[in-house]
Amino acid sequence: MTSTKAYKGLPMEGLIASWYAKTTLKDLKRHKLMAKQLAEKIPVNGKVLEIAPGPGYFCIELAKLGNYKITGLDISNSFVDIARKNAAKAGLKIDFREGNASAMPFEDDIFDFTFCQAAFKNFSEPVKAIAEMYRVLRPGGVSVIADLRKDASSEEIDREVKGMGLGRINEFMVRWTFDQMLLKSAYSVDEMQAMISKTPFGKCGIQIDGVGFQVWLQK
Repeated sequence: MTSTKAYKGLPMEGLIASWYAKTTLKDLKRHKLMAKQLAEKIPVNGKVLEIAPGPGYFCIELAKLGNYKITGLDISNSFVDIARKNAAKAGLKIDFREGNASAMPFEDDIFDFTFCQAAFKNFSEPVKAIAEMYRVLRPGGVSVIADLRKDASSEEIDREVKGMGLGRINEFMVRWTFDQMLLKSAYSVDEMQAMISKTPFGKCGIQIDGVGFQVWLQK
């Protein structure tokens, strides 16, 4: 397995970023549930980093649950702008900034918790990104990667897409994106474990979660 690959995601800038933000807003319940689940694992007043937060919906839902110091790092300038506006509209102070997951602009050992949702499969240097998660975590800190499983079945994906409550056109576009792009760049459990073995984490815990999985890593 190579440690680098071509970026296979949509170029999330401009109109595409705006379409994505509007479409995923309809699936806000998923972000609410994820924030509630993960908040239990984050220390009071903890420092949190979301890697590739997109429109910032998870960060915003997490910020509503506690006095966390939250940072969002995204490679898309459009998403950084959208996320900042969404946070301001919600009256929340969240530090969204532009940057690359495989070369994060942060010092060592500063975050209690990092999270990456639905974006890891598109990273061009996945092993470096995992190593960076380790570097920026404080000792004892936790990183979670939540993403699509390569072996998710067609039936599982149908249930996932229908559960988003989209209109017919957006449902078709999202289903096409799953088939033609997302599954092709997704990883299996074995592939994730192999990549993590090349990083300072060394090992991980993996929980199957619907069409995806959650990878739990501790420093």
